[in-house]
Amino acid sequence: MSSTAPTTASGDTSGDDTFPGERVPHYDVSQRLDTDYYAVFADIPAEDRAVWDRAKTLVDEVAPTMREAWDRAEYPLEVARRIGELDLLGDGIDHPDITHLSPLAAGLVNMEVSRGDGSLGTMLAVQGGLALRTLALFGSPEQQERWLRPLATSEVLGAFALTEPDHGSDSVSLETTARRDADSDEWVLRGAKKWIGNGASGGITFVWARVDDPDAAEHGAVRCFLVEQDRAGYSGTPILGKVSLRGIHQAHITLEDVRLPIGAVLPGAKSFKDASTVLYATRSGVAWSALGHATACYEAALSYSLQRMQFGKPLAKFQMVQERLTQMLDELTAMQLYCRYLADLEASGALRPTQASLAKFHNTRAARRIASTARDLLGGNGILLENVVMQHLADIEAIHTYEGTESIQALLIGRDITGMSAFV
Repeated sequence: MSSTAPTTASGDTSGDDTFPGERVPHYDVSQRLDTDYYAVFADIPAEDRAVWDRAKTLVDEVAPTMREAWDRAEYPLEVARRIGELDLLGDGIDHPDITHLSPLAAGLVNMEVSRGDGSLGTMLAVQGGLALRTLALFGSPEQQERWLRPLATSEVLGAFALTEPDHGSDSVSLETTARRDADSDEWVLRGAKKWIGNGASGGITFVWARVDDPDAAEHGAVRCFLVEQDRAGYSGTPILGKVSLRGIHQAHITLEDVRLPIGAVLPGAKSFKDASTVLYATRSGVAWSALGHATACYEAALSYSLQRMQFGKPLAKFQMVQERLTQMLDELTAMQLYCRYLADLEASGALRPTQASLAKFHNTRAARRIASTARDLLGGNGILLENVVMQHLADIEAIHTYEGTESIQALLIGRDITGMSAFV
């Protein structure tokens, strides 16, 4: 804020009023604040609030571990398993063998864990929203008997493999193939997948592939296969060099003639539409996750502005800072209202896929703006991991893209409101 701020030999112009030998101030920006300006969550039912409290317990327990994991780009599998131990993976899935979480409870869990750490939120989304939901919706009784509880408790980690190296937004064009070997009566998978969370965790992967059998009635159909990751021909390698979601590994998977028994196919998954059903459901979760990231950034900005002294007074006393905090609260409140009504629509059975798309479209965009404003408000201290904002800003970039990019959401919504498709 001053052109005469002390500059160190390293070129630091952050405006930190310290000199060699002086104590560097520490700012506590991780505490929970009352950010519910419209009391959007004031009337949460006790049962849902209890689930929310379990999510808070998780975040408090694992925050130091996740901070170190993000810094080192390591995946702490014990944390992923702790999510299951606390029974937080229901994600609105309605199945007799899974503890049911209401859409509101599932959303609050997504919000809270993402407020704590984006990689933690992605662990939840992959294990519960994608893998567990796929098995619960489409798996055979035998598959569910064997794998459902281990996935729900995180005893076994699960992956959802749809995206390919050459097919992201156009995943309907997937090239991974599944053919029937008439001699052995087995399925044989061949292809590659990319950006697959838990794809190298030693658990199981739900692989979406196109049937390649000209003599079969289902030739060309998209099916889903349950693949144990220790199968011959399956190789999952963590993708290196990420600067977002560094506390969870996404894998590049190669499938080199992976042989599976006939019973490995999920009988309920018979087309790409079924894969879309899973993705539609998780878009609500992404909207809630974006709210969690934005909440953390707003809390950090407000806490910092109350503690940071410049020119003899706290930052919070400057007009420009108050205006920025108000802008952030404005967008945060809109995100809360989106999420709360989204949960109400889902609970009533009235939620349409494009409504979930609109919530994701709005909330990830708003979260990016809030994170950027918060980083700017913290000045040079905003790039420090200990002040949380830069990590959330980086992680938001990933959730803004996954489960359908901004452009794809816009085209889905545009098709719905105009009745005309802009897709190729």
